[in-house]
Amino acid sequence: MINKYKKLFKGEQEEGHFWPSFTDLLTVILLCFILIFIIMMVIKSFQIEEMKRTIDQIMGVRVNLIQDLNEEFNESTLSIEIDEKTGALIFNTDILFEFDAAVLKPEAFKFLDEFVPAYLDVLLESGYEEYISEIIIEGHADQHGSYLYNLELSQQRAFSVAEYILSDEFPYKNIKEHLIDKLTVNGRSYSEGRTDAAGNYSNQASRVEFKFRLKDEEILEKTRELLGGRSQ
Repeated sequence: MINKYKKLFKGEQEEGHFWPSFTDLLTVILLCFILIFIIMMVIKSFQIEEMKRTIDQIMGVRVNLIQDLNEEFNESTLSIEIDEKTGALIFNTDILFEFDAAVLKPEAFKFLDEFVPAYLDVLLESGYEEYISEIIIEGHADQHGSYLYNLELSQQRAFSVAEYILSDEFPYKNIKEHLIDKLTVNGRSYSEGRTDAAGNYSNQASRVEFKFRLKDEEILEKTRELLGGRSQ
């Protein structure tokens, strides 16, 4: 009988030893998860801070680039308007094309020979090239004719400008190698019409714009990944 109770007591002791050991194991596992979580949060915090610094740098580049473009073209004899927010350079299509035409006028070649090198000197030769993702030639038309007609016209005009710049007739041969992987051409029809100070439709809606895009989209994509929003 005594041996029976000894065995029973011994079993209770072994069971009592088991549960504290299991609890200790759970505690260690939980602490490991907490430690891993803290490490991941610290790493993500450093990544986000680095991303913020990069975004601030990109924003600073845009401001400095627009300032340099202003300095280059404000006193130019070329009739060019600069968008202070985006840095787009805008000129009326009368400089380049006859009404309702997409073939460059004879005087357009001289204009582009003077404008394009000066523009690209700022974008690509002043330390900005590594930040430039895209250079865009964008055509805009007025409201004479249908949307589709003007879409084709604005696209053809932008293409005519790009075609000349990348041709053998353009006197600055080294420009092509800088543009070949950055240049795109868009036609916007009259979707982005302009108005005068009184809010009336402007006759200057027909225009060509030279625009640049910085590598901020890549920065935003990395930010989305850090925040767990990676697209599938």
